[in-house]
Amino acid sequence: MYAFVIAGGWLMLPILLCSIAVITIAIERYLALRPHKVVPPNLLRQVWQWLRTDEMTRERLSDVRQSSPLGQILAAGLANSHHGREVMKDSIEEAANQVVHRLERYLSVLGTIAAIAPLLGLLGTVIGMIKVFTAIVTQGTGNPAVLAGGISEALITTAAGLTVAIPALIFHRYFERRIDSLVVVMEDQAIKLVDALHGDRPAPQESRDS
Repeated sequence: MYAFVIAGGWLMLPILLCSIAVITIAIERYLALRPHKVVPPNLLRQVWQWLRTDEMTRERLSDVRQSSPLGQILAAGLANSHHGREVMKDSIEEAANQVVHRLERYLSVLGTIAAIAPLLGLLGTVIGMIKVFTAIVTQGTGNPAVLAGGISEALITTAAGLTVAIPALIFHRYFERRIDSLVVVMEDQAIKLVDALHGDRPAPQESRDS
C-alpha cells in the first residue's frame, strides 16, 4: 500500500486525506442520522400525555427540547402554542430550519470531495504524462523504467481519485435521502401536535416510526 502511494506521486497525499475525510464523515453522519435518534418512537405520544394531564412543566419541556431534533421542533411549538395556531406553526418552521441545517452538517464536504477527487486524479494523470514526454525528449525511448514510472503515476492517481469520489458521491446521495425521509416524519409529527392542540385532529396515538 505504501509503495502504491509513493508510486502515485505527491498528489496521492491530498487524495488520501480526502479518503480519510469521507470515511470519518460517513461514520459520523450514519450514527447521527439514525432514525430512532432523530425521531424517537413515542415521543409525540408522551408529550401529548403530559399536556392532557397538565404535567408539562418547564423542566419537562426542556428535556423534550434536548432529547432529539424532533424534540427541539415540538418544544418550539409548545413554547408558543398559547399565541395561536399560526404563531405555533411559524415557531415550528423556524426550529425545523435549524434542525435540518444541523442534520445536513458535513454533507457539503462530501459533495465537494466527490467533485474534486477525480480532478486531483486527472491532474496526476497530466503530471505523469508530462514526465513521460519529458523523459522521451531528454532520454529518448531507450529507458523503459523512466517511461513506466510516469505512466504508473498517471494511472495510479486517476484510479485513486475515482476510488475516493465514487463512495463520496454514494454517501452524499444516501444521507440526503435519509434526511429527506426524516424531515417528512418530523413534519408529520409536528402537524399532528398542532392539530391536536387546536382541536382539528384527534389526539396523537402511539408512533410506529423507528
